[in-house]
Amino acid sequence: MDRLLSNLKIIVPEKIYVKDPETSDLGKRIVQHSIILIDKIGFEAFTFKKLGTLIGSNESSIYRYFESKHKLLLYLSSWYWAWIEYQLVIETHNLNSSDKLDKAIKIVTRKTKQDANYNHINEIVLNRIIINENSKSFLTKEVDQENRDGYFVIYKRIVHRLSEIIKGINPNYKFPLSLASTILEGSLHQHFLKDHFSSITDCNNSISPSDFYLNLIFNALNYSYGSNSNDPMATIT
Repeated sequence: MDRLLSNLKIIVPEKIYVKDPETSDLGKRIVQHSIILIDKIGFEAFTFKKLGTLIGSNESSIYRYFESKHKLLLYLSSWYWAWIEYQLVIETHNLNSSDKLDKAIKIVTRKTKQDANYNHINEIVLNRIIINENSKSFLTKEVDQENRDGYFVIYKRIVHRLSEIIKGINPNYKFPLSLASTILEGSLHQHFLKDHFSSITDCNNSISPSDFYLNLIFNALNYSYGSNSNDPMATIT
């Protein structure tokens, strides 16, 4: 998979940025150090002036790539979900229905590891930002217009991919989209609770959000998790 991913370019919706940061060294430094700075001080305290000081560049040069810090957060979020989607497509290819769902859940809920294919992006740190800040990219008054403009197309595409995998297990299940979106958002929330409010989650160093969602989803679909049957419908009750 690593070899395949190295030949893939992460595509982010063009309307999010003014100039594609992947096309220049400065653009890549803006992305690289914005991740570091947002992780360190939080999105509320983050400014282009502070980022410019960190990278030794004028604040105005950052505006040539992103018109606002909100658009920069949208870029980081879209990049992250596109990276997750590539893993989802490649790692679930040619699996049977049960194994495909098992793998898909693990991909979108597991602890992130560093990907050496993208040297200017620390995926482990970016994952922390997504856990802590992702909701700020869409909990805005402009969300409907931004949705129409296609800013969230990658995230929505993952939900639909998960929905189709869920229907492959139980085509009669009535809520595949709701379940799929719950997996994505809920797993971020469980990671957040595990790190900050451990008294209100069962997830810890021994029980991961992946463990929780594997149990939850297969039970919701009335499917015997871990069955060796080749027939994906064999254990549907």
